Amino acid sequence: MPRIKILPHAQICPEGAEFEVEQNANLCESMLKNGIKIEHACDMSCACTTCHVIVRKGFDNLEEMNDVEADLLDRAWGLEPDSRLSCQVKIVDTDLEVEIPKYTINHASENH
Repeated sequence: MPRIKILPHAQICPEGAEFEVEQNANLCESMLKNGIKIEHACDMSCACTTCHVIVRKGFDNLEEMNDVEADLLDRAWGLEPDSRLSCQVKIVDTDLEVEIPKYTINHASENH
């Protein structure tokens, strides 16, 4: 089973975390099931950037992103070449190391 390592994040996961997931699991859902309260304002429908993550290890083994995800990521805070929307990542058979960016763009939580 693939292992997911979440790097420490000051608010969401201060100690970091590691857990195993079934093959073909969704990254965002897996994080939520394991107590990582990542934002997902659009309920994982690929309509926002609040679940943006940076895949530090294992990125090259992920399926390619579609055009909708790529367009949305252009608006994400802290975009990097290995950025993905966690709601769109299917974990196949490779361990991943994931960083949650320091900030997210979520107008609902920012009282806009």
